[in-house]
Amino acid sequence: MSLSAVLQAAGPTPSPTPSGTTTPAVPTIKDAHESATQAATWVEQNWSTWLAIGLRVLLILAIAAVLRVVIRRAITKLIDRMNRTAQAVDGTALGGLLVNVERRRQRSQAIGSVLRSVASFVIMGTAALMVLSAFEINLAPLLASAGVAGVAIGFGARNLVTDFLSGVFMILEDQYGVGDTIDAGVAAGEVIEVGLRVTKLRGDNGEIWYVRNGEVKRIGNLSQGWSTAGVDVTVRSSEDLDKVRSTIDAVAERMSKEEPWNELLWGPIEVLGLDSVLLDSMVVRVSAKTMPGKSLTVERELRWRIKRAFDAADIPIVGRAPLALGDEAVADPTAGMAAPSAYASTTSPQSVAATPLTPPSVTK
Repeated sequence: MSLSAVLQAAGPTPSPTPSGTTTPAVPTIKDAHESATQAATWVEQNWSTWLAIGLRVLLILAIAAVLRVVIRRAITKLIDRMNRTAQAVDGTALGGLLVNVERRRQRSQAIGSVLRSVASFVIMGTAALMVLSAFEINLAPLLASAGVAGVAIGFGARNLVTDFLSGVFMILEDQYGVGDTIDAGVAAGEVIEVGLRVTKLRGDNGEIWYVRNGEVKRIGNLSQGWSTAGVDVTVRSSEDLDKVRSTIDAVAERMSKEEPWNELLWGPIEVLGLDSVLLDSMVVRVSAKTMPGKSLTVERELRWRIKRAFDAADIPIVGRAPLALGDEAVADPTAGMAAPSAYASTTSPQSVAATPLTPPSVTK
């Protein structure tokens, strides 16, 4: 093929100008017709492929949306069933030992929110990968990059992941909730907010503690089940034990019938017996089962009542000054002092006799 034939096949030949230079050729109607024909041919050859890809993408999105709605509704029904079960046991003997309905409702809502978020993330993420695969995009580099990024984030944010997982399990297991008084080891106080990463506690002095869930190794919940109020009563070892027991029993019976102590006491006030016996004193142990978190209140009131009852029954407590009897003579304050020693004076016969003899001088 000659050079002229190649130039004719490539396009129109630039026309020379009077000055000897060439100008670009102007597209003709024939060239536009050929371009339109080629575009129409390309569309005609590939429209079926694009239509199939579009239908596949729509089908993936539709299935993902329907599956997401179905799973979210199933989770919502499961949470509602948990709430109905909690309402069924509320007010019974078993419900008294469990958490109240409002507490269980809040916990179930938190669990439902976490489950719905996880389900949505998994479904929509899988749908996005399938859409990219439908466009014949190679997912291997993307997945490899995501794996490397996940490992890097896992190492860098391992504390955050630990806090999050610990928070999820704390909520699932209902270890504590808002309003509970807990001892988390690093801090103690009343729970004012429970999050997936941080738990807020208000201490006894009003301070707010921000405790990371991953840092909590043990939790002592003082607001679940029941509490124990214990009071130690110290009396003299010579006191009549029957009189002490009868006085404490009278206080316990009277306190159990008065408001609001009859609601705070979940069991009878019992005298457990002697906790210790010494030469000059003995300790009587008194215990009672109370409402969760009310043990300190019951202990203070019980001490108050026992003290007044002991004063009325003339039962002295250890440490009180003994009463002076009228027929006893006043003790001499110098009676316990030792007599002065004879050796205290240098002129006494005892001191002279104890003085060592002067040795005679030795001469050569």
